[in-house]
Amino acid sequence: MEMPSWTDTRLGTMKRAGLWLVTVVGEGNVFTKEDVKAAFPGVSQADRRVRDLRDHGWQINTNREDASLGQHEQRFVKQGEPVWQPGKGTRPGTSITQTRRREVLARDGHFCRSCGIAPGEIYAGTYESAQIDIARRAVRLPDGAEKTQLVAECNRCRVGGRGAVTADLGDMLKRAEGLSGLDRRMLSSWMERDQREFSAAEAFWADYRSLPEESRATIREAMKPSVE
Repeated sequence: MEMPSWTDTRLGTMKRAGLWLVTVVGEGNVFTKEDVKAAFPGVSQADRRVRDLRDHGWQINTNREDASLGQHEQRFVKQGEPVWQPGKGTRPGTSITQTRRREVLARDGHFCRSCGIAPGEIYAGTYESAQIDIARRAVRLPDGAEKTQLVAECNRCRVGGRGAVTADLGDMLKRAEGLSGLDRRMLSSWMERDQREFSAAEAFWADYRSLPEESRATIREAMKPSVE
């Protein structure tokens, strides 16, 4: 199918923005809000329409995901759904009501299900605090059909492109069948509490991995078996 021109004003702004990113900016390249304003003069909230593309699997990074970017820069990382094609680019389902939003947040424990951060927590290495919202996630059901389901996710994970990944529920169910009885009981207990229990060795390993090499060497030396 021939790609329409991004200058075609008969298209919606989001569709034109997607075409502009693909044909003018190009994947991997950087653009700014001023570039968007220049491309769509007189168009209200054109920058917001660019952000809306993330709801359709487009990965557009800011300096929150890419430290090499300036404060007003964004990088077009990867194209998602071709929103300009017929039947594409429509928001899945209806808008999320406040009641439904509260239900999903409560069900998901009020933390990001992708990275585990809680609202108000500071991202490692930054001064930015997390905000938790509702994301739509594509799930492939055991019968092969795809369904959009709601999940709590922080803004960083949401704009980082994870929403473009389709979860394969049928594959996970098959993998669950192949687990040993011990593994099934262990996982079941984690799922019941919605929390993984780390052993002392696992917790120590995680802390060890985060140390500088000089400190890791000190720990390795201390952990060597003593020679009697």
